[in-house]
Amino acid sequence: MRVPTSLLRSRSPLLSRSLQTSAPMLSAKPAPSKDHHVHAYAPTAFPLGYVVSATHCGIKKKAGVLDLGVLASTTDAPCAAATCVTRNVFKAAPVTVTTDVLARSGGYARGFVVNSGCANAVTGKRGLADAWTMSDTVSSLLPPLSGAQPQPGTLVMSTGVIGQHLPIGSISAALPDLTQALSDSPNAWLDLAKAFMTTDTFPKLRARTFTLAGREVRLAGIDKGAGMIAPNMGPPQPPHATLLGVIATDANVSPGALQAALIYAVDRSFNNITVDGDMSTNDTILALANGAAGKVGDEGRESADRMEEITEDHPEFGTFKEELRGFAEELAQLVVRDGEGATKFVTICVKNAPSYDVANAVAKSVASSSLFKTAMYGEDANWGRILCAVGYTPAAFDTVTPSSVSVTFVPTPTAADQTPLRLLTNGEPEPDIDEARASVLLADEDINVEIDLGSGTDEARVWTCDFSHEYVTINGSYRS
Repeated sequence: MRVPTSLLRSRSPLLSRSLQTSAPMLSAKPAPSKDHHVHAYAPTAFPLGYVVSATHCGIKKKAGVLDLGVLASTTDAPCAAATCVTRNVFKAAPVTVTTDVLARSGGYARGFVVNSGCANAVTGKRGLADAWTMSDTVSSLLPPLSGAQPQPGTLVMSTGVIGQHLPIGSISAALPDLTQALSDSPNAWLDLAKAFMTTDTFPKLRARTFTLAGREVRLAGIDKGAGMIAPNMGPPQPPHATLLGVIATDANVSPGALQAALIYAVDRSFNNITVDGDMSTNDTILALANGAAGKVGDEGRESADRMEEITEDHPEFGTFKEELRGFAEELAQLVVRDGEGATKFVTICVKNAPSYDVANAVAKSVASSSLFKTAMYGEDANWGRILCAVGYTPAAFDTVTPSSVSVTFVPTPTAADQTPLRLLTNGEPEPDIDEARASVLLADEDINVEIDLGSGTDEARVWTCDFSHEYVTINGSYRS
Protein backbone atom coordinates (compact mmCIF):
# COMPACT_ATOMS: atom_id res chain seq x y z
CA MET A 1 0.00 0.00 0.00
CA ARG A 2 1.32 3.44 -0.91
CA VAL A 3 1.01 5.97 1.93
CA PRO A 4 -0.21 9.39 0.72
CA THR A 5 2.49 12.02 0.85
CA SER A 6 0.06 14.44 2.47
CA LEU A 7 -0.44 12.09 5.40
CA LEU A 8 3.30 11.70 5.93
CA ARG A 9 3.77 15.45 5.67
CA SER A 10 1.21 16.02 8.38
CA ARG A 11 3.00 13.63 10.74
CA SER A 12 6.59 14.73 10.18
CA PRO A 13 7.93 17.70 8.22
CA LEU A 14 11.43 16.20 8.32
CA LEU A 15 10.31 12.92 6.79
CA SER A 16 8.17 14.62 4.18
CA ARG A 17 11.17 16.65 3.07
CA SER A 18 12.89 13.44 1.99
CA LEU A 19 9.93 12.67 -0.31
CA GLN A 20 10.21 15.85 -2.33
CA THR A 21 11.29 15.21 -5.89
CA SER A 22 13.56 18.20 -6.13
CA ALA A 23 16.01 19.79 -3.71
CA PRO A 24 18.74 22.40 -4.00
CA MET A 25 22.11 21.01 -4.98
CA LEU A 26 24.54 20.79 -2.08
CA SER A 27 27.78 22.54 -2.87
CA ALA A 28 31.09 21.16 -1.68
CA LYS A 29 32.37 22.54 1.59
CA PRO A 30 35.90 22.39 2.95
CA ALA A 31 36.79 20.00 5.74
CA PRO A 32 37.49 21.74 9.05
CA SER A 33 41.10 22.27 10.10
CA LYS A 34 42.63 19.30 11.91
CA ASP A 35 45.65 21.18 13.26
CA HIS A 36 44.30 21.21 16.82
CA HIS A 37 44.53 17.41 16.91
CA VAL A 38 48.34 17.55 16.76
CA HIS A 39 49.67 17.59 20.33
CA ALA A 40 53.14 18.54 21.58
CA TYR A 41 54.74 16.48 24.35
CA ALA A 42 57.69 16.86 26.71
CA PRO A 43 60.45 14.21 26.60
CA THR A 44 59.22 12.79 29.92
CA ALA A 45 55.84 11.93 28.37
CA PHE A 46 57.20 9.00 26.36
CA PRO A 47 57.81 5.49 27.68
CA LEU A 48 61.35 4.65 28.75
CA GLY A 49 63.52 2.25 26.80
CA TYR A 50 62.38 3.00 23.24
CA VAL A 51 64.14 4.77 20.38
CA VAL A 52 62.60 5.73 17.05
CA SER A 53 63.53 7.28 13.70
CA ALA A 54 62.07 8.01 10.26
CA THR A 55 63.30 8.92 6.79
CA HIS A 56 62.35 9.34 3.14
CA CYS A 57 63.61 6.39 1.09
CA GLY A 58 61.73 6.95 -2.16
CA ILE A 59 58.54 4.90 -1.75
CA LYS A 60 56.51 8.11 -1.95
CA LYS A 61 56.98 10.21 -5.06
CA LYS A 62 57.39 13.56 -3.34
CA ALA A 63 60.95 14.18 -2.15
CA GLY A 64 61.45 14.55 1.56
CA VAL A 65 58.10 13.06 2.60
CA LEU A 66 58.75 10.50 5.35
CA ASP A 67 57.87 6.97 4.27
CA LEU A 68 60.02 4.60 6.37
CA GLY A 69 60.29 4.32 10.15
CA VAL A 70 61.71 2.11 12.90
CA LEU A 71 60.99 1.67 16.61
CA ALA A 72 63.27 -0.44 18.82
CA SER A 73 63.33 -1.36 22.48
CA THR A 74 66.67 -0.70 24.18
CA THR A 75 66.12 -2.92 27.22
CA ASP A 76 68.33 -5.94 27.83
CA ALA A 77 65.33 -8.17 28.39
CA PRO A 78 63.14 -9.10 25.41
CA CYS A 79 60.17 -6.82 24.77
CA ALA A 80 56.74 -8.45 25.07
CA ALA A 81 54.67 -7.95 21.93
CA ALA A 82 51.10 -8.60 20.81
CA THR A 83 49.06 -7.86 17.72
CA CYS A 84 45.56 -7.80 16.31
CA VAL A 85 45.44 -8.13 12.53
CA THR A 86 42.93 -7.96 9.71
CA ARG A 87 40.54 -10.83 9.06
CA ASN A 88 40.56 -10.02 5.34
CA VAL A 89 41.31 -13.23 3.40
CA PHE A 90 43.91 -11.35 1.33
CA LYS A 91 46.26 -10.65 4.22
CA ALA A 92 49.23 -8.54 3.18
CA ALA A 93 52.78 -9.91 3.36
CA PRO A 94 53.75 -7.76 6.39
CA VAL A 95 50.75 -9.14 8.30
CA THR A 96 51.97 -12.67 7.63
CA VAL A 97 55.54 -11.85 8.64
CA THR A 98 54.48 -10.09 11.85
CA THR A 99 52.31 -13.07 12.79
CA ASP A 100 55.18 -15.50 12.13
CA VAL A 101 57.72 -13.44 14.09
CA LEU A 102 55.50 -13.48 17.16
CA ALA A 103 54.69 -17.17 16.81
CA ARG A 104 58.38 -18.11 16.60
CA SER A 105 59.40 -15.97 19.59
CA GLY A 106 56.49 -16.80 21.87
CA GLY A 107 55.29 -13.18 21.95
CA TYR A 108 58.50 -11.13 21.95
CA ALA A 109 60.01 -8.64 19.47
CA ARG A 110 62.85 -6.15 19.10
CA GLY A 111 60.51 -3.52 17.70
CA PHE A 112 59.01 -2.82 14.29
CA VAL A 113 59.68 -1.32 10.87
CA VAL A 114 56.93 0.50 8.97
CA ASN A 115 56.62 1.92 5.48
CA SER A 116 53.92 4.03 3.83
CA GLY A 117 53.11 4.52 0.17
CA CYS A 118 53.01 0.82 -0.74
CA ALA A 119 50.89 -1.77 1.06
CA ASN A 120 52.90 -4.79 -0.13
CA ALA A 121 49.57 -6.61 -0.37
CA VAL A 122 48.56 -9.16 -3.02
CA THR A 123 52.20 -9.21 -4.14
CA GLY A 124 52.84 -12.98 -4.10
CA LYS A 125 56.10 -14.67 -3.14
CA ARG A 126 58.18 -11.62 -3.93
CA GLY A 127 56.13 -9.48 -1.56
CA LEU A 128 56.56 -12.00 1.24
CA ALA A 129 60.31 -12.13 0.65
CA ASP A 130 60.47 -8.32 0.71
CA ALA A 131 58.66 -8.18 4.05
CA TRP A 132 61.08 -10.73 5.51
CA THR A 133 63.99 -8.68 4.15
CA MET A 134 62.71 -5.61 6.01
CA SER A 135 62.33 -7.60 9.24
CA ASP A 136 65.64 -9.44 9.05
CA THR A 137 67.64 -6.38 7.99
CA VAL A 138 66.45 -4.28 10.92
CA SER A 139 67.08 -7.15 13.35
CA SER A 140 70.64 -7.56 12.06
CA LEU A 141 71.34 -3.84 12.50
CA LEU A 142 70.24 -3.72 16.14
CA PRO A 143 72.64 -4.81 18.90
CA PRO A 144 71.91 -8.38 20.06
CA LEU A 145 70.18 -8.94 23.37
CA SER A 146 72.32 -10.58 26.01
CA GLY A 147 71.03 -13.97 27.06
CA ALA A 148 68.12 -14.08 24.61
CA GLN A 149 68.30 -17.17 22.43
CA PRO A 150 66.97 -17.22 19.86
CA GLN A 151 66.94 -13.47 19.32
CA PRO A 152 63.41 -12.07 18.85
CA GLY A 153 62.68 -10.60 15.43
CA THR A 154 61.35 -7.30 14.11
CA LEU A 155 57.67 -6.80 13.27
CA VAL A 156 56.63 -5.25 9.93
CA MET A 157 53.80 -2.94 8.88
CA SER A 158 53.04 -1.46 5.45
CA THR A 159 50.35 0.84 4.08
CA GLY A 160 49.54 2.36 0.71
CA VAL A 161 48.58 1.11 -2.73
CA ILE A 162 47.64 -2.58 -3.01
CA GLY A 163 49.14 -4.78 -5.73
CA GLN A 164 52.44 -2.95 -6.17
CA HIS A 165 55.88 -4.18 -5.15
CA LEU A 166 58.08 -2.35 -2.68
CA PRO A 167 61.31 -0.73 -3.89
CA ILE A 168 63.11 -3.11 -1.56
CA GLY A 169 66.54 -2.02 -2.75
CA SER A 170 65.88 1.56 -1.71
CA ILE A 171 64.44 0.43 1.61
CA SER A 172 67.39 -1.84 2.39
CA ALA A 173 69.84 0.92 1.50
CA ALA A 174 68.13 3.35 3.88
CA LEU A 175 67.91 1.06 6.90
CA PRO A 176 71.55 1.29 8.15
CA ASP A 177 71.42 5.09 8.47
CA LEU A 178 67.90 4.89 9.86
CA THR A 179 68.91 2.57 12.69
CA GLN A 180 71.94 4.74 13.43
CA ALA A 181 69.67 7.77 13.83
CA LEU A 182 67.41 6.19 16.47
CA SER A 183 66.44 8.69 19.17
CA ASP A 184 64.03 9.08 22.08
CA SER A 185 63.29 12.77 21.41
CA PRO A 186 59.73 14.09 20.96
CA ASN A 187 60.61 15.21 17.42
CA ALA A 188 61.72 11.69 16.54
CA TRP A 189 58.40 10.31 17.80
CA LEU A 190 56.50 12.88 15.73
CA ASP A 191 58.54 12.02 12.63
CA LEU A 192 57.75 8.36 13.14
CA ALA A 193 54.06 9.22 13.22
CA LYS A 194 54.49 11.13 9.95
CA ALA A 195 56.12 8.07 8.35
CA PHE A 196 52.83 6.17 8.88
CA MET A 197 50.77 8.67 6.86
CA THR A 198 49.18 8.18 3.43
CA THR A 199 46.06 10.31 2.84
CA ASP A 200 46.10 11.36 6.50
CA THR A 201 46.05 15.12 7.00
CA PHE A 202 47.83 15.10 10.36
CA PRO A 203 50.19 12.80 12.31
CA LYS A 204 48.38 10.87 15.03
CA LEU A 205 50.55 10.70 18.15
CA ARG A 206 49.38 10.44 21.74
CA ALA A 207 51.06 9.85 25.13
CA ARG A 208 49.70 9.10 28.58
CA THR A 209 51.05 8.41 32.10
CA PHE A 210 49.39 6.39 34.87
CA THR A 211 50.31 4.37 37.96
CA LEU A 212 50.47 0.57 37.75
CA ALA A 213 51.71 -1.82 40.44
CA GLY A 214 53.31 1.09 42.28
CA ARG A 215 55.21 2.37 39.24
CA GLU A 216 54.73 5.38 37.03
CA VAL A 217 54.23 3.89 33.58
CA ARG A 218 53.74 5.52 30.22
CA LEU A 219 51.94 4.78 27.00
CA ALA A 220 52.81 6.19 23.58
CA GLY A 221 50.55 5.55 20.63
CA ILE A 222 50.71 6.17 16.91
CA ASP A 223 48.13 5.25 14.31
CA LYS A 224 47.20 6.17 10.78
CA GLY A 225 44.14 5.89 8.65
CA ALA A 226 41.72 8.05 6.72
CA GLY A 227 40.21 5.75 4.10
CA MET A 228 39.59 2.01 3.66
CA ILE A 229 38.53 2.02 7.30
CA ALA A 230 36.17 -0.61 8.69
CA PRO A 231 38.48 -2.74 10.82
CA ASN A 232 37.63 -6.24 11.99
CA MET A 233 40.80 -7.37 13.73
CA GLY A 234 41.57 -10.32 15.92
CA PRO A 235 44.54 -12.25 17.30
CA PRO A 236 46.94 -13.74 14.76
CA GLN A 237 45.52 -17.25 14.49
CA PRO A 238 46.25 -18.93 11.16
CA PRO A 239 44.48 -18.98 8.93
CA HIS A 240 42.81 -16.13 10.10
CA ALA A 241 44.67 2.79 2.60
CA THR A 242 44.61 0.89 5.81
CA LEU A 243 44.58 1.21 9.54
CA LEU A 244 47.93 0.77 11.27
CA GLY A 245 48.72 1.47 14.89
CA VAL A 246 51.18 0.83 17.67
CA ILE A 247 50.98 1.29 21.41
CA ALA A 248 54.26 1.10 23.30
CA THR A 249 54.51 1.03 27.08
CA ASP A 250 57.32 0.75 29.61
CA ALA A 251 55.12 -1.38 31.88
CA ASN A 252 56.25 -4.95 32.50
CA VAL A 253 53.46 -7.07 31.02
CA SER A 254 53.68 -10.74 30.06
CA PRO A 255 53.06 -11.60 26.39
CA GLY A 256 49.87 -13.49 27.22
CA ALA A 257 48.46 -10.66 29.31
CA LEU A 258 49.44 -8.10 26.67
CA GLN A 259 47.66 -10.08 23.95
CA ALA A 260 44.53 -10.49 26.08
CA ALA A 261 44.47 -6.80 26.95
CA LEU A 262 45.00 -5.78 23.32
CA ILE A 263 42.16 -7.99 22.08
CA TYR A 264 39.87 -6.44 24.71
CA ALA A 265 40.97 -2.91 23.80
CA VAL A 266 40.76 -3.33 20.01
CA ASP A 267 37.28 -4.90 20.19
CA ARG A 268 36.06 -1.77 21.98
CA SER A 269 37.94 0.84 19.96
CA PHE A 270 39.44 0.19 16.53
CA ASN A 271 36.87 -2.48 15.66
CA ASN A 272 34.14 0.07 16.41
CA ILE A 273 35.10 2.72 13.86
CA THR A 274 34.24 3.05 10.21
CA VAL A 275 34.96 5.65 7.56
CA ASP A 276 33.79 3.92 4.39
CA GLY A 277 32.96 0.29 5.26
CA ASP A 278 36.02 -1.18 3.52
CA MET A 279 38.16 -3.63 5.53
CA SER A 280 41.82 -3.41 4.54
CA THR A 281 44.26 -6.18 3.72
CA ASN A 282 46.83 -4.63 6.07
CA ASP A 283 45.00 -3.60 9.26
CA THR A 284 47.42 -4.14 12.15
CA ILE A 285 47.59 -2.91 15.73
CA LEU A 286 50.76 -3.70 17.69
CA ALA A 287 51.36 -3.47 21.42
CA LEU A 288 54.84 -3.51 22.96
CA ALA A 289 55.76 -3.68 26.67
CA ASN A 290 59.44 -3.57 27.65
CA GLY A 291 59.25 -3.28 31.45
CA ALA A 292 61.59 -0.26 31.64
CA ALA A 293 59.36 1.78 34.00
CA GLY A 294 61.61 2.97 36.78
CA LYS A 295 59.89 5.54 38.97
CA VAL A 296 57.98 4.50 42.05
CA GLY A 297 54.60 6.16 41.58
CA ASP A 298 53.99 7.42 45.13
CA GLU A 299 57.54 8.56 45.83
CA GLY A 300 58.79 9.84 42.47
CA ARG A 301 62.16 8.12 42.93
CA GLU A 302 63.93 5.73 40.58
CA SER A 303 63.95 2.06 41.52
CA ALA A 304 66.86 -0.22 40.70
CA ASP A 305 64.55 -3.21 40.64
CA ARG A 306 62.68 -4.31 37.54
CA MET A 307 58.95 -3.74 37.74
CA GLU A 308 56.97 -6.82 38.72
CA GLU A 309 55.38 -8.57 35.76
CA ILE A 310 51.68 -8.04 35.11
CA THR A 311 50.03 -11.34 34.18
CA GLU A 312 46.37 -12.06 33.51
CA ASP A 313 45.84 -13.15 37.13
CA HIS A 314 47.72 -10.17 38.62
CA PRO A 315 45.41 -7.94 40.71
CA GLU A 316 46.28 -4.91 38.56
CA PHE A 317 45.71 -6.56 35.18
CA GLY A 318 42.22 -5.02 35.07
CA THR A 319 43.71 -1.56 35.59
CA PHE A 320 46.15 -2.05 32.72
CA LYS A 321 43.45 -3.46 30.46
CA GLU A 322 41.16 -0.46 31.02
CA GLU A 323 43.98 2.06 30.56
CA LEU A 324 44.87 0.36 27.28
CA ARG A 325 41.23 0.37 26.17
CA GLY A 326 40.80 4.07 26.89
CA PHE A 327 44.04 4.93 25.12
CA ALA A 328 43.12 2.79 22.09
CA GLU A 329 39.73 4.48 21.96
CA GLU A 330 41.39 7.91 21.79
CA LEU A 331 43.68 6.77 18.98
CA ALA A 332 40.84 5.13 17.06
CA GLN A 333 38.74 8.28 17.18
CA LEU A 334 41.60 10.26 15.63
CA VAL A 335 41.32 8.03 12.54
CA VAL A 336 37.62 8.86 12.18
CA ARG A 337 38.25 12.57 12.70
CA ASP A 338 40.75 12.38 9.83
CA GLY A 339 38.45 10.38 7.56
CA GLU A 340 39.03 11.22 3.92
CA GLY A 341 37.12 14.42 3.19
CA ALA A 342 35.32 14.23 6.54
CA THR A 343 33.63 17.33 7.96
CA LYS A 344 31.77 15.59 10.82
CA PHE A 345 32.68 13.25 13.68
CA VAL A 346 29.61 11.17 14.51
CA THR A 347 29.04 9.02 17.60
CA ILE A 348 26.31 6.39 17.32
CA CYS A 349 25.17 5.23 20.76
CA VAL A 350 22.75 2.31 20.88
CA LYS A 351 21.37 1.70 24.37
CA ASN A 352 18.82 -0.54 26.11
CA ALA A 353 19.59 -3.37 23.70
CA PRO A 354 18.99 -7.07 24.47
CA SER A 355 22.75 -7.73 24.23
CA TYR A 356 26.04 -5.96 23.51
CA ASP A 357 26.31 -7.81 20.19
CA VAL A 358 22.92 -6.52 19.03
CA ALA A 359 23.72 -2.97 20.15
CA ASN A 360 27.09 -3.09 18.40
CA ALA A 361 25.63 -4.53 15.17
CA VAL A 362 22.88 -1.88 15.03
CA ALA A 363 25.35 0.94 15.68
CA LYS A 364 27.68 -0.34 12.95
CA SER A 365 24.79 -0.67 10.51
CA VAL A 366 23.82 2.98 10.97
CA ALA A 367 27.45 4.15 10.97
CA SER A 368 28.09 2.35 7.66
CA SER A 369 25.00 3.64 5.86
CA SER A 370 25.99 5.82 2.92
CA LEU A 371 22.59 7.52 2.99
CA PHE A 372 22.95 8.39 6.68
CA LYS A 373 26.53 9.61 6.20
CA THR A 374 25.59 11.87 3.26
CA ALA A 375 22.72 13.28 5.33
CA MET A 376 25.22 14.17 8.05
CA TYR A 377 27.36 15.96 5.45
CA GLY A 378 24.32 17.91 4.30
CA GLU A 379 23.31 18.61 7.92
CA ASP A 380 19.93 17.07 7.12
CA ALA A 381 18.02 15.56 10.06
CA ASN A 382 16.65 12.77 7.88
CA TRP A 383 16.06 10.29 10.70
CA GLY A 384 14.24 7.89 8.39
CA ARG A 385 17.66 6.80 7.15
CA ILE A 386 18.66 5.92 10.71
CA LEU A 387 15.59 3.74 11.19
CA CYS A 388 16.12 2.11 7.81
CA ALA A 389 19.65 1.04 8.81
CA VAL A 390 18.44 -0.21 12.19
CA GLY A 391 15.77 -2.26 10.48
CA TYR A 392 17.98 -4.05 7.98
CA THR A 393 20.56 -5.08 10.58
CA PRO A 394 20.46 -8.91 10.59
CA ALA A 395 20.90 -9.01 14.36
CA ALA A 396 17.75 -6.89 14.72
CA PHE A 397 15.40 -9.20 12.82
CA ASP A 398 14.30 -11.18 15.88
CA THR A 399 15.37 -8.83 18.65
CA VAL A 400 14.16 -5.31 17.87
CA THR A 401 10.53 -4.22 18.22
CA PRO A 402 9.79 -1.11 16.13
CA SER A 403 7.25 0.23 18.65
CA SER A 404 9.97 0.29 21.33
CA VAL A 405 12.60 2.28 19.39
CA SER A 406 13.39 5.94 20.05
CA VAL A 407 15.91 8.23 18.28
CA THR A 408 17.45 11.42 19.66
CA PHE A 409 20.10 13.93 18.63
CA VAL A 410 22.14 14.66 21.77
CA PRO A 411 24.20 17.88 22.15
CA THR A 412 27.93 17.64 22.73
CA PRO A 413 29.10 18.19 26.34
CA THR A 414 30.45 21.65 25.46
CA ALA A 415 27.27 22.91 23.76
CA ALA A 416 25.65 25.95 25.38
CA ASP A 417 22.19 24.39 25.05
CA GLN A 418 22.13 20.88 26.50
CA THR A 419 18.55 20.16 25.44
CA PRO A 420 18.35 16.94 23.37
CA LEU A 421 16.17 16.77 20.27
CA ARG A 422 13.84 13.77 20.24
CA LEU A 423 12.93 12.62 16.72
CA LEU A 424 11.14 9.33 17.36
CA THR A 425 9.57 8.02 20.58
CA ASN A 426 8.55 4.38 20.92
CA GLY A 427 8.18 4.03 17.18
CA GLU A 428 6.10 7.21 16.80
CA PRO A 429 7.48 10.31 15.01
CA GLU A 430 7.55 13.45 17.11
CA PRO A 431 4.77 15.66 15.67
CA ASP A 432 6.48 19.04 16.03
CA ILE A 433 10.21 18.62 15.54
CA ASP A 434 12.13 21.85 15.92
CA GLU A 435 13.97 22.07 12.60
CA ALA A 436 15.89 25.14 13.71
CA ARG A 437 17.19 23.18 16.70
CA ALA A 438 18.09 20.28 14.41
CA SER A 439 20.06 22.64 12.19
CA VAL A 440 22.02 23.96 15.18
CA LEU A 441 22.93 20.45 16.38
CA LEU A 442 23.94 19.22 12.93
CA ALA A 443 26.04 22.31 12.22
CA ASP A 444 28.54 21.19 14.90
CA GLU A 445 31.63 19.22 13.90
CA ASP A 446 30.72 16.59 16.53
CA ILE A 447 27.29 14.94 16.26
CA ASN A 448 25.80 12.47 18.75
CA VAL A 449 23.00 10.11 17.70
CA GLU A 450 21.27 8.07 20.40
CA ILE A 451 19.18 5.05 19.47
CA ASP A 452 17.16 3.50 22.31
CA LEU A 453 15.99 0.00 21.41
CA GLY A 454 13.88 -0.29 24.57
CA SER A 455 14.43 -4.03 24.82
CA GLY A 456 17.25 -4.59 27.30
CA THR A 457 20.08 -2.97 29.24
CA ASP A 458 23.19 -3.31 27.04
CA GLU A 459 24.90 -0.48 25.21
CA ALA A 460 27.49 0.03 22.44
CA ARG A 461 29.16 2.98 20.72
CA VAL A 462 30.51 3.22 17.19
CA TRP A 463 32.28 6.22 15.68
CA THR A 464 32.00 7.30 12.05
CA CYS A 465 32.18 10.40 9.85
CA ASP A 466 30.21 11.86 6.99
CA PHE A 467 30.61 11.26 3.25
CA SER A 468 31.62 14.36 1.32
CA HIS A 469 32.42 15.40 -2.24
CA GLU A 470 36.08 15.32 -1.25
CA TYR A 471 35.94 11.61 -0.38
CA VAL A 472 35.01 10.84 -3.99
CA THR A 473 37.74 13.15 -5.30
CA ILE A 474 40.43 11.51 -3.15
CA ASN A 475 39.47 7.94 -3.99
CA GLY A 476 38.81 8.60 -7.65
CA SER A 477 42.51 9.33 -8.15
CA TYR A 478 44.23 7.51 -5.26
CA ARG A 479 47.05 6.03 -7.35
CA SER A 480 47.91 9.25 -9.20
